[in-house]
Amino acid sequence: MKKSTLKKDEVNIDPSAVVHPTAQIDSGVTIGPYSIIGHGVKIGKDSRIGPHVVVDDLTTIGSGCRIYQFASVGAPPQDLAYKGEPTETVIGNNNIIREFVTIHRGPAKDKYKTVCGDANLFMNYVHVAHDCAVGNNVIMANNATLAGHVTIEDFAIVGGLVAVHQYVRIGAYCIIGGASAVSKDIPPYVMAVGNRAHLYGLNRVGLKRHGFSKDEIEEIKRIYGILFRSSLTIKDAVGRLKSELAGSPHAERFLKFIENSKRGVARERAAVRHKETEEGRQT
Repeated sequence: MKKSTLKKDEVNIDPSAVVHPTAQIDSGVTIGPYSIIGHGVKIGKDSRIGPHVVVDDLTTIGSGCRIYQFASVGAPPQDLAYKGEPTETVIGNNNIIREFVTIHRGPAKDKYKTVCGDANLFMNYVHVAHDCAVGNNVIMANNATLAGHVTIEDFAIVGGLVAVHQYVRIGAYCIIGGASAVSKDIPPYVMAVGNRAHLYGLNRVGLKRHGFSKDEIEEIKRIYGILFRSSLTIKDAVGRLKSELAGSPHAERFLKFIENSKRGVARERAAVRHKETEEGRQT
């Protein structure tokens, strides 16, 4: 195979690709065969667009992204109310978007755009619907699906075949097990799984991997116990947290998440809560 003579800062666009004249392509970008780059698209430095990719109108892609074959980024929303208004899709830096991923632009309401942050991994067949907000360092496994207006906070992991209802919020550092149906908000730091998804304790492995100290994890465990394993109502548990753990950044994250919930927060199943309580007594 003949070695390319292109310099690193040059743009490499395959002759079969279709690039709209209004598109802005930064240095070091590669666009593969038969890909289509739409009106007003912006692609940042050193991003690589594979073959047969569609980047639709008014989409912004940051630097260092890798988009694999047959992905579709910035297509119109699957919303009957959408009438072709000039809404956006914004993708940050260093994202990996694998085969057959679909990310739709925003609708003509709410924020008018779909936003994905930096350093996310979207595995095969992931769908991110209109007006979603995905944070940074998020992993979405194969076939994970977000309905419209979903928010995912930083460092969350969404397992394969997970379906998330519209307007649901997924908290930071949590993990959702595969094949779950998520209809209520999943708070930060936890594990959740099931149809419908319920909580199953803390994401201890994830917290350790992200450098949380033993003391921090014990503090988060205490917060979790007050909120989800006590006999208190959520309202009373929130009051207790404010009085007993004032100044704790982890308590504050839980409190802010709960107070901003519109769909309600997922809870533990009674059987799980009873089992954990009995095990705690035995130890």
